[in-house]
This record gives sequence, structure tokens and C-alpha cells, in this order.
Amino acid sequence: MPTSKIGGIGSYVPENKVTNNDLKQFMDTSDEWIQERTGIKERRYAHRTNETTTTMAVEAAKIAIERAGITAQEIDFIIFATLSPDYYFPGCGVLVQRALQMKEIGALDIRNQCSGFVYALSVADQFIKTGMYKNILVIGSEKHSFGLDFSTRGRNVSVIFGDGAGAVVLQATEKAGQGILSTHLHSDGQSAELLAMYNPGTHANHWVTNPVASYNEAPAGDMFMSKEMIDKAENFPFMDGPAVFKKAIVKFPEVIQEALTKNGLATSDIDLLIPHQANLRISQFVQQKLGLRDDQVFNNIQHYGNTTAASIPIALCQAWEEGKVKEGDLVCLAAFGSGFTWGSALLRW
Repeated sequence: MPTSKIGGIGSYVPENKVTNNDLKQFMDTSDEWIQERTGIKERRYAHRTNETTTTMAVEAAKIAIERAGITAQEIDFIIFATLSPDYYFPGCGVLVQRALQMKEIGALDIRNQCSGFVYALSVADQFIKTGMYKNILVIGSEKHSFGLDFSTRGRNVSVIFGDGAGAVVLQATEKAGQGILSTHLHSDGQSAELLAMYNPGTHANHWVTNPVASYNEAPAGDMFMSKEMIDKAENFPFMDGPAVFKKAIVKFPEVIQEALTKNGLATSDIDLLIPHQANLRISQFVQQKLGLRDDQVFNNIQHYGNTTAASIPIALCQAWEEGKVKEGDLVCLAAFGSGFTWGSALLRW
């Protein structure tokens, strides 16, 4: 039975660099305040109109496909993970298929937020192992900047997130011991509202009201935004940061250890852990709890912020480009986010 390996990897981040000091123009914050709580120094924001979740994904995909030594016509299937699609529907997968002029292949969109890329990789792995597909394009891409509350009210969320995309081409391999060793997925919806966007379809801040009724006259169940929703900031993401932090520092180590135990390995065997770039303080806590050295953990949230579904492929791509991921290395990917959902993937490069 074939196994799955990453045959090519690519990433794309917008040119527009936004520092913590830049955000001071819009909210009561400071570079020190943001760095102390998140470790973030700067992030990238996509162009307001010329860059979308899909266009960034396409740029990352082109690089991954080229590095895999194939063409877009040889891709068998697309799996696209994002929480910020161009449209509420259709999903971004078909938009990538169109942009790259691929064959009429299947396209699957995954909405697992921060855990999206790990979930997507796991799904792709199953398709490869069964022999159904040979070259699967797996993408994580996000454009958060158009849906954030740039005010003091929204600073606890807005300072964290950035834009970008990462992609891999997952391929079949018969080489023993290479590729994805196992993936592990979990969820717990009991606290779903602690990290959520309650009213979808409003991130662009184009509030559409019922043309035949004022805010106060809108009938019960009206699907348009009400004044009360806007006043309560329900058109923006909500996060109970401390509660998410407490859950993440438990589930991150658990799911990493689960992967190691499944494969008869120990934390000392890990060459590189790439956690979802949620918060540098979370990554540091997980590193300490697992007893990992600095050279065993890769973080780039300092420069890109939290790009949710895109954060792992962006970080993995950067680590590979810097020579920190080499053939034969044991690499662990792990994520935790909204849902709550979390997961890990262990692979031999």
C-alpha cells in the first residue's frame, strides 16, 4: 500500500507589513502590550481589493506544484482549508481549479479554522493510501484583515491575526518509512461559542439591511444584520482568550504525545515540531511541558501573526527553505482552534 509524502511545498504572504506600532493609529495598544501577550511584532495584510484568499492560495500552489516536479494538469484533487473564503459559497477550491486551469477534478473545502490544514492533510492522506489519487493539492489560506474590528473594543482579537497562504502537494510513495506516519483528529463542541463568529457573511463590513424595514422594524428571524448585532460587535470574531489558552495548553501536548505513542517514538525523536501559530506563549508553554529544545520547535508568529489554517504550511515552508527540515527528519505538525478542534500529524520527511 502506498504512503503519502509531501512532494512540494510553497507559501505566499502579502507585501504589506503591519507593525504593532502601526496598529496604535486605530486602537489603544502598544508594541510592548502586544508582544508580552502574543509574541507578535508584525503581520502581513493583503491588498484590500486586489488580493483574496484564493489569489494568495494560487501563488502558494504554483510554487508547491513546481517544487513537486509536476504540472497543474497532473493534480488529481484539491483540498482547501480556510475560515475566510472569498464567497460564503462556492468554496475556494473550485476557484483555484479555475485559476490554474486544471482538469475537472474534485475540490473539497474544509472549515476547521486553525486545525484546518491538519484536517485537510489527514483527509488527503487517506485518499493517497487507498490509491484513489496520486497528487493532491492541499491548501491553507486566510485573509483575516478584512474582517477584524480595528478599534480598542476589538484589539484583543485584531492584533493577533494576519494574512497569507501555504500549500503542499501530497504524493504517493512506495519508499518505506517516508511520509505521513499517522494523523490524529479531535473535537469538543461544548465550548464552541468561546471562539466563534456568530453572524457569517458580514466580514467585509458591508452591512446589508432589509430594504423595506428599518433596523428597529426588522421582523424576528430577519437574516440581515440588525443594529443590535452591530452594536454588540457580533459581525466580528469573538474570542475568550484566557479560556482558549487554558484549553490549548492541555490539548496541544496531548495530541502530540498521541502521535508519538502511536508510532513508538518519544519527544526526543522529534527533529522539528511546527505548531499552529496561535500565540507564541502557547508554543513556549507546550515546548516546556514536552521538554523540547529551542532547535526542536519552529515559530514564525513573530513576523506573520496567526494565519490560522495557513499558519502550519507557511511555517513548514519557511523551515524547509531555511534548511531546518531535511530528508529523514521526524516532523510533527499540531494545531488547536475554534470548535474546539485539534489534531496532529507525524511525518518522516
